[in-house]
Amino acid sequence: MEILILIIGLCIGSFLNVCIYRIPREESIAFPPSHCTSCGYELKAIDLIPIISYLFLKGKCRKCGEKISIKYPLVELLNGVLYLLIFLKFGLSLNFVFYSLLTSLLIVISYIDLECKYIYSSTTIFGVVLAAIYILIGLYTKDASIVNNLLGGVIGYGIIYLIVIVTKGMGQGDAEIAGFCGFFLGIKGILVSLFIAVILGGLVAAIILLFKLKDRKSEIAFGPYIAIGSIVYIFIGKELLSLYLNFLF
Repeated sequence: MEILILIIGLCIGSFLNVCIYRIPREESIAFPPSHCTSCGYELKAIDLIPIISYLFLKGKCRKCGEKISIKYPLVELLNGVLYLLIFLKFGLSLNFVFYSLLTSLLIVISYIDLECKYIYSSTTIFGVVLAAIYILIGLYTKDASIVNNLLGGVIGYGIIYLIVIVTKGMGQGDAEIAGFCGFFLGIKGILVSLFIAVILGGLVAAIILLFKLKDRKSEIAFGPYIAIGSIVYIFIGKELLSLYLNFLF
C-alpha cells in the first residue's frame, strides 16, 4: 500500500508542476496537453513518468534538447514523500485524503509565491472550498469540529490581516493562506503553525540581511513559511505544543 501511495503522490506532483507553471501565466491547467515550453513538443506518456523520465532524458527535452529545470522532479519527489509520510501517520482516513490535498495546494502556492511574490486568488479559493468540504464531512466522521475549525480560520486570517494593516510587510494572500489553513487545523493548529512560520521567517530574513543577500526593501515571500508551519503541525504539531506547555508550566 505504501508503494501505491508514493506513486500516487509522485503522479499528482507531476500535475502540480503544470499548475505552478500555468497559473501565473493565467493559462488553463487542463488544455493544451503538457508540452515543452521551448519548442512546443507535446509530451508523450513515456515523457511524463515522474522522476524516471527526467533521469532517462538526462534532464533535457527529447526533441530540442532544451534543459529541463530540476524543479520538476523535486516537486514530484516532495509531494510523493509527503503523501507517504501522511499515510504512515494517519492511515487510509479522511485526514490522510484532505491533508494530502492541502499539502499539494501549499506546495503550488509556495513555489509560485517564491517565484512571483504573488498569491493567486484561484489557489486560495480552492483552499477555502476544500476546507469547507473537509469540515462538512468531518461533522459526520467526527474528524472535525465546526466551531473549532471555523474559529481557526477566522483567527488565522485575522492575525495575518492585522499584521498586513499595521506593517504592510505582507500581502492579502498571506492572510488568505492562514485562513484556509486555520479551517483545516483549528485554533491550536493555526496558532502553532503561525508561530513556527514567524520564527522560521524571521531567522531566514536575518540570515539574508546578515549576509547581504538582499536589501531591507526587497520583498520576501511569507506564504512558504505559513505552508511549512502548517505541514509541520500536521506531523508533530501536537507534540510540539505539549512540549512547549510542559516547558512553561
